[in-house]
Amino acid sequence: MNGPGRSSAATDRQAAAEYRIEDLAHASGATVRTIRAYQDRGLLPTPERRGRANVYRDTHLSRLRQIADLLDRGYTLASIKELLDAWDTGRGLGGVLGLVAEVHGPWTDEQADRITRDELNLKFGGTSDDEAVAEAVDLGVLERIPGRDDEFLVPSPQELAVAVELHAAGVPLSAISGHLRELRGQVEQIASRFLEFTTEHVFARYLGHRPPTDSDAAEAAAMVRRLRPLAQQTVDAELARAMRTFATRHLHHHLGADTPIGVDPPSLTAHGVDLPPSTIRAVRQLVGAENVSAFVAAAAEREVQSRTLDALVSPNGKVEQVDQND
Repeated sequence: MNGPGRSSAATDRQAAAEYRIEDLAHASGATVRTIRAYQDRGLLPTPERRGRANVYRDTHLSRLRQIADLLDRGYTLASIKELLDAWDTGRGLGGVLGLVAEVHGPWTDEQADRITRDELNLKFGGTSDDEAVAEAVDLGVLERIPGRDDEFLVPSPQELAVAVELHAAGVPLSAISGHLRELRGQVEQIASRFLEFTTEHVFARYLGHRPPTDSDAAEAAAMVRRLRPLAQQTVDAELARAMRTFATRHLHHHLGADTPIGVDPPSLTAHGVDLPPSTIRAVRQLVGAENVSAFVAAAAEREVQSRTLDALVSPNGKVEQVDQND
């Protein structure tokens, strides 16, 4: 019988909160061997000894789940022990786990999607290409779904859409995957440099302790939320600027200009063209000092086009001279 003031439900809760090591392994997903290894390394609190058996409680189950989560995020057992030691000594772990969650959270608003094999084939011309699919899986553009051989997870629908458009424009799939590998390496260098930069100038003040204090970790997590979009905004702006610059040069080259690709067209200054001061003053009064160079360049271009047209309509193919005395 239950004692005074103790209900059957309370008794059940107490019983459910106690585990033998085999039960704890089943509830946590860890093996018995792993649990014992964690105990030896000091990652788990010492269990209660009852007779010849160890008795574990919900605190042990919770700790095992924390360890598994941190391992999934790429932390080593040594670094996890530092975090847990800080927690056990009262330094707090909430801010640190919040920082971990913030860093490992989504860095884009894009939502993952799913696509069937038939839909994928249709997007790429209607033919099946197992080699291209395997390459896409290796690159992470597609992810296999356990138990579904005819369906894939698409982590970035935008990235897949780019590949579809490039293929439709005539780019082979092998060239697209090769370009993505090259681009990914370059982008990873940019990301690494941005993190080094922000760590040096921003996060060093929060991460001076190892592990950081609970309050410092919480402030660092807030800073991550503020700075997270800056990397992408900076890259977007610089990529747009660079694309405009190089696209203009490529167009200039392929339309038959004499200027080599990657070299800016020579300016008047490069040729040492001197204009009379009176001409400069007149142009300045007409269009303003800041527009003098642009006006002179446009006037020169217009004159070149006019003379070229005159040469085309001249019977001998040369610009006819006008006799001012007639």
